[in-house]
Amino acid sequence: MESAAPNPSAAAAATAGNGVQASGAGGERPEDASKQNLAQVTSSIQKTLGLLHQLNLTVSSFNSASQLPLLQRLNALVAELDTMQKLAEGCDIQVPMEVVNLIDDGKNPDEFTRDVLNSCIAKNQITKGKTDAFKSLRKHLLEELEQAFPEDVEQYREIRASSAAEAKRLAQSQSTLPNGDVKVKAEH
Repeated sequence: MESAAPNPSAAAAATAGNGVQASGAGGERPEDASKQNLAQVTSSIQKTLGLLHQLNLTVSSFNSASQLPLLQRLNALVAELDTMQKLAEGCDIQVPMEVVNLIDDGKNPDEFTRDVLNSCIAKNQITKGKTDAFKSLRKHLLEELEQAFPEDVEQYREIRASSAAEAKRLAQSQSTLPNGDVKVKAEH
């Protein structure tokens, strides 16, 4: 999400177009149509910001001669808001309430993204620590078992190696990853 301070040059550029892009061929993929719809909404938002900037300039220097331009700009703003509303109905974007609350509090929504990423990194480090601890415990147990039961441990390692090879072969034949996840084709 862009932080949008009304920029006169951006506002002029946004108001130069009509804010609606022509749709492509009928064979569009759903994600392409969604991206195009989102681009149209973004363009409409930019045009609305430009109209608000123009309206602000008109109101700040208002005199009786500027009444007609004021009414024209108000009508253009209402029409663009209506267009934006219609375009937005086609967008299915889920915004977390935390982000909306941050915006309401006048804070940058990027803080939410940063906090979520930091939380994920912290949880990932905790999980990695647990995994490393279990690997260390497994290694230690195997060392202790090998001292007490060397034949059984050797048999265990052979069984484990053959079952790992079988699981790998099966995973490759079913297009799954060794950890059990299914491979997903990358989007282009």
